[in-house]
Amino acid sequence: MDSAKGGGGRGKRGRGRRGHRGGEDRDVCLSKSMSYALRHGASQMGLQMGTDGFLFVEDLLAHPQFHSYLLEDVERVVATNDKQRFKLCTHPENGRLQIRANQGHSVQVVDLELKLVTAGSPDCPAEAVHGSYLRNWSSIQQQGLSRMKRTHIHLARGLAGEDGVISGMRKDCDLAVFIDVPKALADGIKFFWSENDVLLTAGDAEGKIQPKYFSRALRLRPSRSILPLQ
Repeated sequence: MDSAKGGGGRGKRGRGRRGHRGGEDRDVCLSKSMSYALRHGASQMGLQMGTDGFLFVEDLLAHPQFHSYLLEDVERVVATNDKQRFKLCTHPENGRLQIRANQGHSVQVVDLELKLVTAGSPDCPAEAVHGSYLRNWSSIQQQGLSRMKRTHIHLARGLAGEDGVISGMRKDCDLAVFIDVPKALADGIKFFWSENDVLLTAGDAEGKIQPKYFSRALRLRPSRSILPLQ
């Protein structure tokens, strides 16, 4: 993460990290609110987002939804987020502090500094995994994975905790669908690495990864077991 100090000029309010939304940690609330604004709702909220997905932090903090937060709160949430969802840096021309989400957008973002994966390259995994829920397995098994309203389908290098995997699926997922990445690449499906090490793909022309690219599927809870692909 490229973090930097800047902007601000907001006075101390003496608020603790807790006591927000029925006792939920304020940092969790801030992270959720920033995720929504930076991935989906900037335009509806009246916030000006660049084509690269960045918003100026001072503009974010000036919005009524964020009036109770300080610059130091934003910096702390960015620095401590376990999935490295955000990037904080200074604008190269005017030096103003800006922030964006690393992935997960439903709005079109032209330049997320994604790294294209090419077949046979050292960073091309033999397979990658998408986390979902067993209630969706019947549909996924028949129709494949869909990016739905998002711009990409998210994949992880492996299951959480394996080989330093920190991001790519939700912690409560009870289904893991593994994708044969080289096979999909050979058929023209593009994959990209995000800055926080999530593998992203828009899928095929229908926005899907078809079942023929599934290499295996696992039930994760209550105990791990292999699921039949067909």
